[in-house]
Amino acid sequence: MRIAVTGSIATDNLMTFPGSFGEQLIAEQLDRVSLSFLVDDLQIRRGGVAANIAFGMGCLGLKPVLVGAVGDDFADYRSWLERHGVDCDSVHISRTRHTARFLCTTDEHHNQIASFYTGAMAEAREIELQPVADRVNGLDLVLISPNDPDAMFRHTDECRQRGIPFAADPSQQLARMGGDEIRSLVEGAAYLFTNDYEKALVEQKTGWSDEEVLERVGVRVTTLGPKGARIDRKGEPSIHVPPAPELGKVDPTGVGDAFRAGFLSALAWGASLERCGQVGNLIATHVLEEVGGQEYKLGKQGFLDRFSASYGPEAAAEIASHLSCHYA
Repeated sequence: MRIAVTGSIATDNLMTFPGSFGEQLIAEQLDRVSLSFLVDDLQIRRGGVAANIAFGMGCLGLKPVLVGAVGDDFADYRSWLERHGVDCDSVHISRTRHTARFLCTTDEHHNQIASFYTGAMAEAREIELQPVADRVNGLDLVLISPNDPDAMFRHTDECRQRGIPFAADPSQQLARMGGDEIRSLVEGAAYLFTNDYEKALVEQKTGWSDEEVLERVGVRVTTLGPKGARIDRKGEPSIHVPPAPELGKVDPTGVGDAFRAGFLSALAWGASLERCGQVGNLIATHVLEEVGGQEYKLGKQGFLDRFSASYGPEAAAEIASHLSCHYA
């Protein structure tokens, strides 16, 4: 199964605030907030939603096709991704802009305040998917994750026009989009990924009920944070996938990306939707235990041991033959 992952490719600047954001906010003055946080730590990591997802898929033994736009400062990052199984030959290199930057501060309760400089990502709207498909002898699925909005619309429209199945993952871009824009990204998606807050936002902005969303997509996948994930299809009972226990909570940045990496990898193996959610949850747990979305390492036996402990030996046996964690 050939999967293209479109979306942001960025450098993450991750900072830690040793307090609570909520305690710094004055309810009567939320219309004119002016705050500065003294942080204890700064970690610079490789990131971007599409790159994080592709990295996770590569670590699980797949060869995802990364599609996005970067600056001419991408050489080291590209080498890193390619060493971890990612096909970077369809990444657009800008001649004038730097690779995007993500700046995020996390408080002691894992609440986050973040901003994103688009940089070269703005040129992702220039990328056409057909040459990508031609190069790899066809695409079975295109994930359209947060990116330059015009690029997201273009990729979605092209998938519809060319009959390429696509997965909608608008997540962070939902805040800036109106109902019509969200409808255009969601309608006809084979898969729709959101967290539980984004699920409500999609329904609020589009005016669609939960049932009406399910009439427009094939599978709706909702991550629930510490409660795991839920998978819904029209006319079918919901599948609740409990979380995989973590060894410790370090930083939540990239957890959702990791879930998608695991889910899509298991999907490519031909696994059931429940197994897809389980693999997604365990990869997400690995990210939660590290700082940064690409700092975890997977070993096949260690992964299977944790999977078995979380979901049972029969579940682990089902994925064992597919699992190919090269980077222990």
